Amino acid sequence: MLQNYKLFLSYDGTDYHGWQRQPKKRTIQGTLENALEEILRKKTSLIGAGRTDAGVHASGQVAHFKTKTSMKEDEIFRALNSVLPRDIRVNYLSIAQADFHARKSAKSKIYQYRILNARDASPFLIRYTLHWASPIDVESMKKAAPIFIRKHDFTPFSSNRLLHPVREITLSEIRKKGKEIVYTVEANGFLRYMVRTIVGTLLEIGRGKITPEEIDEIFKEGKRSQAGPTAPARGLCLIKVNY
Repeated sequence: MLQNYKLFLSYDGTDYHGWQRQPKKRTIQGTLENALEEILRKKTSLIGAGRTDAGVHASGQVAHFKTKTSMKEDEIFRALNSVLPRDIRVNYLSIAQADFHARKSAKSKIYQYRILNARDASPFLIRYTLHWASPIDVESMKKAAPIFIRKHDFTPFSSNRLLHPVREITLSEIRKKGKEIVYTVEANGFLRYMVRTIVGTLLEIGRGKITPEEIDEIFKEGKRSQAGPTAPARGLCLIKVNY
């Protein structure tokens, strides 16, 4: 009888071509599936809650796979971490209900984007933050962030190619923590590059190139060219999936 297993994962996405398996490219999903095959002696399909892009990190990714094995959960957990590279960790593994699906069962996801607003960047932070050396108006960014809380077509804030582009953001906030500006966003789903484009737009607001009041107009016009640029991947991290 096939058993359904749920995994909670963390990874540094710097050296990977994103989550999704790709031929002849190093990906998170591909690396995990290779590890499962080595342990279980059979090809195993792993499904993640979100397909993070190249260079994007995760501290709270969730995935599931189904298999028939005599190995205990703890044995699979320890075996996986023993063969995985050090930049991918299984934080927890358990047996899930038969109908649990990491992506389809998810109710919302929370991402954070970190910006290091300082003259110099620490080498211990540079892989996980966007270094922004120039002064920036954080108060304007704070004012603008909640304007994104809505159920709407987010095509102008993405590289969307989907037929159903409506998403609902329920949390969107900027906080300053020392030299770091942290953007946190929660939604029932995200379009491609959606978080990074929202961040790019907030940075343009912080630079005084766009006003917070213009966000509603961008939604109304629906043109990608009116929003800010796509922020680099390295500052983005999937921190939690809610079920």
